[in-house]
Formats: sequence, structure tokens, C-alpha cells
Amino acid sequence: MSWLAVRVAVCAVTLTVLSVLVFWATDILPGDAVGAVSGPDATDAEREAVRLALGLDRPPLERYLDWGGGVLHGDLGTSMVSGTDVTDIVGARLEASFAVILPAAGLLLVLAGGLGTWAGLRAGSRLDRALSGTTLGLIGTPDFLIATGLLLVFTLWWPVLPAVAIVPLGQSLWQQPELIVLPAAALALGGFGSTMRLLRACVVQSAASPYAEFARLNGVRGARYVWTVVSNAAGPAVHAFTIMLAGLLGGGVVVETLFNVPGLGYELTRAVGTRDVPLIQAISLLLGGATLLVLLAGDVLVRLLDRRHPREGQP
Repeated sequence: MSWLAVRVAVCAVTLTVLSVLVFWATDILPGDAVGAVSGPDATDAEREAVRLALGLDRPPLERYLDWGGGVLHGDLGTSMVSGTDVTDIVGARLEASFAVILPAAGLLLVLAGGLGTWAGLRAGSRLDRALSGTTLGLIGTPDFLIATGLLLVFTLWWPVLPAVAIVPLGQSLWQQPELIVLPAAALALGGFGSTMRLLRACVVQSAASPYAEFARLNGVRGARYVWTVVSNAAGPAVHAFTIMLAGLLGGGVVVETLFNVPGLGYELTRAVGTRDVPLIQAISLLLGGATLLVLLAGDVLVRLLDRRHPREGQP
């Protein structure tokens, strides 16, 4: 519990520092929401009135403390452009983001986990070399190129899937699974190369350990040997997967924008375009907090799996 308390405290400090960086970065953005609210034909007096109404005339420290206090009480502020509560906007976009991230994480776990284990158990084989070359190519390919390639193949050359996620009014993205396939596949492929190589390295290291060597010398073969190697590599593998899962949160910004998915990434792109500072701050802080939460959960799971730290009372 003391270890967990320290980790939670570190996450809280990190999130506080992140909030300062987010506020500072949005404060120095060129332009502001005044132009989007007042319109291109507004006079200087009208723009100044809008600036006063939005509170942009106050000192930065005062605005940060006001925003930070609201966040601690669950108040993310009000959109400068639409006048809508930011909490309501974020809540409405979360479902669409989860509809893409969760299938992508499942696909990444199955493909990278299965192929990484297979390649690690056959290190140096033709299969291992072929997968290593393929993953290196994927690592060197930006996410937007992977997404563009999927669009070319499955919407132009072989038109079996929709190019953009146009959700009918009154329905959610979960009710239209064909709209999820391409964004989730693009997000999973973007993280597949790094994840598979990390998991392969974990399995190779586990297979070369004295623990696995002892099992081989005692005649352990087949599925039992695979389980011996995989279970011994579980801790590092969980670390590798949680890091890649945290990366999916950031990759979703590019994918959602390309496929017009009405999620947090798409909303963040629109907010930056209109200089909607409260919305930018809320989504950025939420993504950062979610990343920290995923990494913390991975650390806790690794701690539970680590055989070097038996529970109290056990030998």
C-alpha cells in the first residue's frame, strides 16, 4: 500500500505539472477565441467587449487558479465558441473515442501478442526475420500514411467500407460497426510494430533465462513449455502493452481526424482551429490523465505478477 501511495502521489504531481504546461501552451497560442466569437466583421470595440466577457483580460495566474480550482470540483469550464458546458461536450465525445480505442487495443493485443510470442519462441527463424522486417516498416510509417493506405484499399480499390464515420442522428458509433473497422485497424497497425517487437524481446529474454533452460533440461515440451516461457515474461510484456495502449490515446487524434470520427481527438482538432481554450485544456488534460491511469494500472498489474515480490506470509 505504501508503494501504491507513492505511485499515486507521483501521478498527482505529474498531472499538476501537466496542467501548468497545458495552460501555458494554450495561453501563448497565436490568436484567441475572440475572432471566432465576434466574427470577421466585428469592430475593435466589439472585439474588446468579447474579450472582457470571456475573461481574457485577467492575469494568467488568476485564470490558471480559477481553471484549476474548477477542474478539482469537476467543472471544466464553458466553451468560448459554442457557450456549451465543456463537461457535456467531452462526455458526448468519449463514447465515440472508446468505440475506436477499445477494438484497436483488443486487435493489438491479439495480433502483437500472438505473433510476438510466436516470433520470440522461434528467434532467428525465417518467420522471425520476416516479421521483424515487416514491423520495422510499420514503425517507420507515420499513422496518417497507414490510415491513407487503408482508405485507398478499402474505399477506392475495393470499396467495401465507408471512408468516413457519418453517424446517423440519434445513434451511437457502436450501432454502426462498419464505421469502426477502418479507424480501429489504422490505430492498431500504427502501434503493432513497436508492440510486437517489445513482446518478442520479452519472450526471447524469458526463453534464454535459467528458469526456461531448467524446464527444457527436465523434458518440458509443447504447450507446457510455451506457458512456462510466457508466464515468466508476463511482467515485462504487460509493461510493453500498457505503454503501447497509452500511445493509442495520442494516436487517436490523427485517426479520428482522418476518418471524421466524432471523438475527443476530432473535437480537439476543431478546438485548436477555433482557439477554444477551455475545450483544448480539458481534452488535453483528460488525455494526459488517462495516459497516467493506464500506466499506473500497468505498474500495479506487473507488481502483482512479479514473483520476486511474494505476498506477506509466503516464502
